[in-house]
Amino acid sequence: MTFHDAMEWAVTAFEAVGVAVLALGSALALASAGLAWVRGQRVEVYQRARRGVGRSILLGLEILIIADIIQTITIDPTLESAVVLGIIVLVRTFLSFSLEIELEGVPPWRRGPRPADHPGT
Repeated sequence: MTFHDAMEWAVTAFEAVGVAVLALGSALALASAGLAWVRGQRVEVYQRARRGVGRSILLGLEILIIADIIQTITIDPTLESAVVLGIIVLVRTFLSFSLEIELEGVPPWRRGPRPADHPGT
C-alpha cells in the first residue's frame, strides 16, 4: 500500500465516520425527543430534538472537514483544491457559529463561563 492509497483510505474512513455521526446522532436525538413525548414531557420535545440534531451536525461537520483537509494536503495539493477547502471551511465556520447561536441563544464570545469550564467552582 502506497502513501497515496493510505491517504485515500483515511479520507474515505473520515467521510464514512462523519456521515455516520450525522445520521446516527440525528436518529438518536429524534429518538430521545420521541421518548420525551411518550413520557409526557411535551414542552421539551422540540428543544431536545433541535439541540441533539444541532450537536450531531456540528460534530459531523468537524469530522468531514478533517477528510477535506487530508485530501487537500496529501492527495490533491493544487491551488484549486486549496481554494475549495477554504470555501468549505468558511461555510462550515458560518454554519458552526449559526448553530451555536441557535443552540445556546448567544454568540460564543458573549457566553459566560460554564461550570464545567471551572471545575473548582
